[in-house]
Amino acid sequence: MTTTKILKPRWLLTMAPGSEVLDRHALVIEGERIAAVLPWAQAEARYPSAERVELGSHVLIPGLINGHTHSAMSLLRGVADDLALMDWLNNHIWPLEKKWVDEDWTYQGSLLSAAEALRGGVTYLNDMYFFPTAMARAAVDAGIRAGVSINVIDFPTGYASGPDDYIAKGLAAYEQFKGEKLLDWTSAPHAPYTVSDETFIKLRQLSEQHGLQMHCHIHETLDEVEGSVKQHGMRPLERLNKLGLLNEKMMAVHMVHLNEAEIEMLAKQKVHLVHNPNSNLKLASGVQPLKALEAAGINTILGTDGAASNNRQDMFGEIRAAALLAKGVSGDPLTVSARTALEMATLRAARAMGRGDELGSLEVGKLADCVAVSLDALECRPVYNPAAQLVYVAGREHVSDVWVGGRQVLKGRALTTIDQGALIDRCEAIVDRMKTER
Repeated sequence: MTTTKILKPRWLLTMAPGSEVLDRHALVIEGERIAAVLPWAQAEARYPSAERVELGSHVLIPGLINGHTHSAMSLLRGVADDLALMDWLNNHIWPLEKKWVDEDWTYQGSLLSAAEALRGGVTYLNDMYFFPTAMARAAVDAGIRAGVSINVIDFPTGYASGPDDYIAKGLAAYEQFKGEKLLDWTSAPHAPYTVSDETFIKLRQLSEQHGLQMHCHIHETLDEVEGSVKQHGMRPLERLNKLGLLNEKMMAVHMVHLNEAEIEMLAKQKVHLVHNPNSNLKLASGVQPLKALEAAGINTILGTDGAASNNRQDMFGEIRAAALLAKGVSGDPLTVSARTALEMATLRAARAMGRGDELGSLEVGKLADCVAVSLDALECRPVYNPAAQLVYVAGREHVSDVWVGGRQVLKGRALTTIDQGALIDRCEAIVDRMKTER
């Protein structure tokens, strides 16, 4: 039997193209999808027997989409701070991963990130990590959507011996979970400096064969770009373009160091860019040129990166940082409006994932992934513009309730799918062992 719910927020921000904030409107959910968006009185008259959820001084918005993260790395939060990227990777992160990462480590870290995400209004994690079966299980157990990666790097790790082994294990995981409605899959080469031409071509073919989006770190640092010129005689984007990877399937992560010709090419080939403002700032990698990207019409979305480099997996923080950084760097306060910043974490992100027809906005027929944000606190008053309030005032701590596909996974700040205390105990036990044996 299909359950019907009426969510009654004070304000409703559907994020549908051209939409405005709706006052005293209800969202009607039937099963896992949105059945109607109506004024309160009309919704109650049309659905008299529906379950009612009163949301007082709340804004109801689409579930936020984290366009790039490494979920399991929540277990490395704070392990190596205040370092440049390659020092951080080579001397700290990769050695720790080689020693510790296995299926259970990845599952527990991924579940911890899923819990953090849901409590922060995130209903979709686009992940990149090893042991994809662990991420898939964690997402399903938490009740969160995830883009799970067939992640490939050219050197051996504790997960796989080389590129073909990564691909084989990723494909086996994909086949195991294919059809699970909470999961999408990506073909995910790590980065141009860790993946060969031959491997890139294999992953492009994998994407084409299975209809998968691609997910790759590109142009993250100036050293990466200069190293590519020295090794390959060209910048990373030129190399990837010659290999046939730059198209509407590619989600290019970071993309900090770009010239005008590259921006023009990205726009022409409809590549999606994933902006990670706080991680890039913390690693001193640079600032993505959002004003130029917006002017070119490139679909740019937001991600947190992993908890080892951010260290918060906080999409409200990324939304605010993206808006403020773009203004400060460009000297133009109109560069990224509050509405644009919210689109980068909702509708634009859904399009980048290839899910724009079902996610990213609260429209009839779409999946009922929605988040209630309370503006009742003293710190959130007064409210002139609810949309701007979400960007410049409210934070993830004001998220009270979350639904994924009509299922309530956060209720009054409490997780309904995860035993929070038991999860913390398991993760602390893993970290205590890591600290003891370092």
